[in-house]
Amino acid sequence: MLDPSSSEEESDGIVEEETKEAMAPQAGSRISPSRTSESSGGLAPSSSRSSSARPTSPSPSAASEEKEDLDKLQRDEEERKKKLQLYVFVMRCIAYPFNAKQPTDMARRQQKITKQQLQQTKDRFQAFLNGDTQIVADEAFINAVQSYNEVFLKSDRVAKMVQSGGFSASDFREVFKRHIEKRVRSLPEIDGLSKETVLSSWMAKFDTIYRGDEDPRKAQQRMTASAASELILSKDQLYEMFQNILGIKKFEHQLLYQACQLDNLDEQAAQIRRELDGRLQMADQIARGGKFPKFVSKEMEAMYIEELKSSVNQLMANLESMPVSKGGEFKLQKMKRGHNTSIIDMGQEDENTLSKSDVVLSFTLEVVIMEVVGLKSLAPNRIVYCTMEVEGGEKLQTDQAEASKPTWGTQGDFTTTHPLPGVKVKLFTESTGVLALEDKELGRVVLHPTPNSPKQSELHKMTVTKACPDQDLKIKLAIRMDKPQNMKHCGYLWAFGKNVWKRWKKRFFVLVQVSQYTFAMCSYREKKSEPQELLQLDGYTVDYSDPQPGLDGGRAFFNAVKEGDTVIFASDDEQDRILWVQAMYRATGQSHKPVPPTQVQKLNSKGGASAQMDAPISQFYADRAQKHGMDEFISANPCSFDHASLFEMVQRLTLDHRLNDTFCCLGWFSPGQVFVLDEYCARNGVRGCHRHLCYLGDLLERAEIGAIIDPTLLHYSFAFCASHVHGNRPDGLSTVKVDEKERFEDIKERLRVILENNIVNFRYCFPFGRPEGALKATLSLLERVLMKDIVTPVPPEEVKGVIRKCLEQAAQLNYQRIQEYAKIEENVGRLVTPAKKLEETIRLAELVIEVLQQNQEHHAEAFAWWTDLMVEHAEHFLALYAVDMDAALEIQSPESWDSFPLFQLLNDFLRTDYHLCNGKFHKHLQDLYAPLVVRYVDLMESSIAQSIHKGFDRESWEPVNNGSGSSEDLFWKLDALQTFIRDLHWPEDEFAKHLESRIKLMSSNMIENCVKRTRMAFESKLTKSSKSTDFRISPTLCTMFNVMVDAKDQSAKLCAMEMGQEKQFASQIDELIEESVKDMIQLMVAKFVAILEGVLAKISRYDEGTLFSSFMSFTVKAASKYVDVPKPGMDVADGYVTFVRHSQDILRDKVNEEVYIERLFDQWYTATMNLLGTWLTERMDQQLHVYQLKILIRITKKKYRDFRLQGVLDSTLNTKMYDTVRNRLTLEEATASVREGGMQGISMKDSDEEDEDDD
Repeated sequence: MLDPSSSEEESDGIVEEETKEAMAPQAGSRISPSRTSESSGGLAPSSSRSSSARPTSPSPSAASEEKEDLDKLQRDEEERKKKLQLYVFVMRCIAYPFNAKQPTDMARRQQKITKQQLQQTKDRFQAFLNGDTQIVADEAFINAVQSYNEVFLKSDRVAKMVQSGGFSASDFREVFKRHIEKRVRSLPEIDGLSKETVLSSWMAKFDTIYRGDEDPRKAQQRMTASAASELILSKDQLYEMFQNILGIKKFEHQLLYQACQLDNLDEQAAQIRRELDGRLQMADQIARGGKFPKFVSKEMEAMYIEELKSSVNQLMANLESMPVSKGGEFKLQKMKRGHNTSIIDMGQEDENTLSKSDVVLSFTLEVVIMEVVGLKSLAPNRIVYCTMEVEGGEKLQTDQAEASKPTWGTQGDFTTTHPLPGVKVKLFTESTGVLALEDKELGRVVLHPTPNSPKQSELHKMTVTKACPDQDLKIKLAIRMDKPQNMKHCGYLWAFGKNVWKRWKKRFFVLVQVSQYTFAMCSYREKKSEPQELLQLDGYTVDYSDPQPGLDGGRAFFNAVKEGDTVIFASDDEQDRILWVQAMYRATGQSHKPVPPTQVQKLNSKGGASAQMDAPISQFYADRAQKHGMDEFISANPCSFDHASLFEMVQRLTLDHRLNDTFCCLGWFSPGQVFVLDEYCARNGVRGCHRHLCYLGDLLERAEIGAIIDPTLLHYSFAFCASHVHGNRPDGLSTVKVDEKERFEDIKERLRVILENNIVNFRYCFPFGRPEGALKATLSLLERVLMKDIVTPVPPEEVKGVIRKCLEQAAQLNYQRIQEYAKIEENVGRLVTPAKKLEETIRLAELVIEVLQQNQEHHAEAFAWWTDLMVEHAEHFLALYAVDMDAALEIQSPESWDSFPLFQLLNDFLRTDYHLCNGKFHKHLQDLYAPLVVRYVDLMESSIAQSIHKGFDRESWEPVNNGSGSSEDLFWKLDALQTFIRDLHWPEDEFAKHLESRIKLMSSNMIENCVKRTRMAFESKLTKSSKSTDFRISPTLCTMFNVMVDAKDQSAKLCAMEMGQEKQFASQIDELIEESVKDMIQLMVAKFVAILEGVLAKISRYDEGTLFSSFMSFTVKAASKYVDVPKPGMDVADGYVTFVRHSQDILRDKVNEEVYIERLFDQWYTATMNLLGTWLTERMDQQLHVYQLKILIRITKKKYRDFRLQGVLDSTLNTKMYDTVRNRLTLEEATASVREGGMQGISMKDSDEEDEDDD
């Protein structure tokens, strides 16, 4: 390695500048590679200048700090070197993969939500709720968004999950979709609008709100780009990713990339062959030395060697299966696997001996004829053309051109199997003779191109014919001979060997790759497809050599040595020798790397710049890497490293990088990362169990600090390790190391603790059921972890016991969290009012119900196999709440009924839950409230009874709504009490029936009391009223009627029960009401009859034969001779008619029940008509006085007409009694007309004049 003070300069100034930056110690930067010496391997010692500047006697603390800093720098430097070495191995895996592929079947990971995006989402939804957006939405959708915003977006559990990187945008969308599905299903059906349409519309609005003002096309493009980066990564992208993972600088990557020749696929394949050979040798050394790892069984040591060799043979088969023609191209298709793991036996070479026919080469030649120079003898208008052919192939011709301008630019394509083909080009001119059969040849040129020949066009002197006088004829053409993939190098060499090439002679050699492990050095003659001689390079070692005395020819010598054989080669220049040695070094697979003499001279002297001029560009990059301290990483033997620890490091760093990227990975690697890690393990022999144990350890370590890890991923790795430890050979390895088993047991215990903790914290580890299916996978993994081996299932009761214990702890934790959220404190030292305590308890009940509902909605599916345990969890959770509830209810006043809303809140939730209905807490709640309900009903019954007694005693019977003040108050209280009992929804059937029966019975008794009191008041009021025609029906009487009507309506609602014989309450009260109404109607009719009796009593004084009648008749007749005497008795008739009409109008207007009015009118008409008939029948033998007749005619006609107008049916009006009365009055009218000379316009006949006169 060069000294830092070396004066050698590089042409790459950028690299020097980057190196200077790396050398400058800065805060947080890595220390640059040391350039003191190759053996230093660390930091250079401090200079004497710096040591002399220190104090002569430093304090102990300063000295210890300095030592700590120095130790830290040394550790950092060692860490940096380790990462650089690891990056070299990773680069080689990326450059030439032959075992793994990038998986395309992995679940696509979504972009994770950051804290900033969460806040932005909250703001957007709040803006929608505030009406600041242009999104049109109905009330139902707004309510759904409001609930989503309050319950989900503002949840602390969501914020914590986002901080852990466990939420993606799709999670937000799925939670909203599940949130609204029940709401949409509960909406009423709308014709022509399906629930699916509503759901789709709501989701589209959600997407619009979530997206905000962002252009959806940009979001789609970003999602597409991110999805593509999650699927397939190019080599450059993989390099860049692992530069970031391992902290490698760009210039370090460039140095390593060029020095390792990662773009040279042949070099990479050779490197793999050397590595595999080294691993086989290492296996042999272990077998010979007996230095085996500790296995769980001694018999596994022999199996271990077989596994090592088998794995190497498998890799060899993989490498061999890669087609040589493709040259190890970066492929994504699945590599072919050999069926026989030992198909390559390095010790049996004779079976793989090549023959000349095994070496097949195919070349493509492009011959481009540009122009002919020096054609002067032909006339300018003569036609010339060229032909071209590869010997043994077809002949092609150019277009025709004039001799004055012989240019073409025509290309001919040929294929040949000759490494030294003969290309023949001829120039012709058309013959002008009539008898000429062929065109005249002017000249020709024969060339023997090789793949190393110049590709550009050149002038070649042509051999002219006798017919062409132009002796200086030249043709300009270009020949491009492509190099086939299986030809690794070619050129002229001098060679001499014992078995082949026995004469020192210059020959054309081709290094041919027949397969991944078979190379041959072949010599060819011109125009021959098979090699003249060949040397199979298996087992040979190539190296530079000094000039051999006695061999003339060749300047730069090298040889290929094998036990018992040596072949000497020589090239004409140093650069060609280096290229040949490098190509043969890759082919032989030897462990010794040849060093050019020019490089050895440069290491021994500083004047080697001129000697380096002949070296190829690969040597230049190697020298530059050596200068920057990278040579030790490039030339390091991979077989000498502990790849188990290196892989553990790279996997841990890759996981950190993955968890910190923009994807919600949950611990899953990206396809590109899986590809590189798979290739690393296969190529470097990292055991699968070790890989998964390290992975599990890293995942658990991050899960313990709050990262969200997919339990399915943990299950996959754990199952692999368990299968391996118990001897099931998941990766074909039968050996089990002691440290693997011990580490597995340790990880198994750690995993069990974490899984149980996650189940205890299931509401916070898996909020709202996210990540989807994670809780279910956790339970499944716990069951797997509890298994003693991979065959015997764990007893169900044991799993159940563990989950039960976890859920009991979960109940305590969840209740403690909601207590903290509700800020329920012990309130030590200060008085808390019962009302405040009850308010806090109701608030806590709402949170308890919300928790149980969320558990059912988001977590019940995961516990489908343990539904009874979830029920126990809920009961335990409610039991914790019951303690606070009982304490709050205990301090409530016995006369306070404010705690009933608490019962309704809890009972409405519990009775709808199939598992919790009439459960332990529910029964406790019933036992707690049953005495309160009974006491409340007792007090309400007493209160209502007192209000009836006092109210009806002071009742004014003023109309209030449908009745009186007392009745309205009674019915409202009864309805409120029944509504309260009904809203309790008492869950226990027997007590619920008892409550209903009691309430109905109480209502029946109260209404019965009301009806009786009203009936008594009606009779009393009616008795005290006048019996003359001055009587007017007061509104109070109508109000009493209305009370009866309202009582009947209320009884149907308050007293009726739907269960069998218990309808008796309603039927009894209905019968009572009907009887009371019937009595009231009878009393009213009796009153009306009494008034008519009074009228008839007045006109009875005019009966024939009485003194009063004779006196009145004489007086009227005498007076009528002198003055106009008014019609006697018409005021009596008019007064009665007015009374009837007024009474009818009042009843019709004030009484609310039409049926009662019609019944009253029917009975009224019938009774009064019967009274008139009876009165007339009593005077059957007497002739009516004219005044009696007039009054009766008027009363009868008006009564008939008025009752007919009030809707009394004709069948009721035209009774037999009415006909009797009408006939008698008609007869009396005729008699009076004859006797008195007329009735003065009063008649039983209908006439409009009479009506006008009467009115």
